[in-house]
Amino acid sequence: MSQPGGFEDSTNPNLVCKLHKSLYGLKQAPRAWNERFTNFLPSIGFTSSYADPSLFVKASGKSKIYLLLYVDDIIITGNSEMLITEVKQALQHEFDMKDLGLLHFFLGLEIQYVPDGMFVSQHKYAKDLLHKAGLDDCQTHLTPCKSGLKLLRDTGKPLSTSDASFFRSLVGCLQYLTFTRPDIAYSVNSVCQFLHCPTEDHLIAAKRILRYVKQSIDVGILLRRGIGDTSNVPLQFQAYCDADWAGDPNDRKSTTGFVILINGSPISWCSKKQSAVSRSSTEAEYRSMADTTSEIMWLSLLLKDLHIELKDTPTLHCDNVSALALATNPIYHSS
Repeated sequence: MSQPGGFEDSTNPNLVCKLHKSLYGLKQAPRAWNERFTNFLPSIGFTSSYADPSLFVKASGKSKIYLLLYVDDIIITGNSEMLITEVKQALQHEFDMKDLGLLHFFLGLEIQYVPDGMFVSQHKYAKDLLHKAGLDDCQTHLTPCKSGLKLLRDTGKPLSTSDASFFRSLVGCLQYLTFTRPDIAYSVNSVCQFLHCPTEDHLIAAKRILRYVKQSIDVGILLRRGIGDTSNVPLQFQAYCDADWAGDPNDRKSTTGFVILINGSPISWCSKKQSAVSRSSTEAEYRSMADTTSEIMWLSLLLKDLHIELKDTPTLHCDNVSALALATNPIYHSS
């Protein structure tokens, strides 16, 4: 270690300052900050969520306050302005914090408030990604991938080291874009499977996704109002799942896809390759139902931590009659 410029001790040139407190620059700093912050929250009435360790909830009668922590970025919301103000004052007294007002931008997500809820998109992030890829003035596509196209492992010329690094960076950015774009989840999942040894064909497929993003850059998620104890609208929890049997020509594994909606608004979606080869379409669909059910159970726990009562049983939709019969069989239902 070396002493920072201007702080050297002429009598002891080989000595450096010992830091008593540090937030940035040390490997243990993020852990120390998280421990310091999460240990303070219970003292002002917050409890940690079992489903999501970064979520904290404070309930006082009918008043509820939710605090979401991501490193040193915080979102605070609730149904009591007075209680929110008290929480902000307590945090500002303990930590050096800035109140940025109403939430409009958070970790690349843009929030717009509309009469029936709020609209979440990544417009600026998508524009920056197009600029990074050099596709500001590119031609657009109506679909993120060609219909029926299956990317192969060994087709196309292998990319150079610099182009391969660019491809991996591009695909990583596309993965983050799927946070508000379920329409590109399948296409992004397809190109993600070739990060270890990408070819020109894989890069072309990734750029096609970006060309589709350019023509649909304003697409996002509308989160509708009507969720909570005070709402007159009953909470509707529905999920849809599907799978393609042996759809990957490289290893014959199937791909699971699902989307989960609350009151018609998508809150969770996924497109991923199954971990094992399914021996029938029924087995592939059954695995898809199992993955979706696991996500539903986690979301149910999260809603419970948010003090949102789920009165009706969630509905899971599947288009495979055999998989439905297997799932509803009380005696034999193993895959």
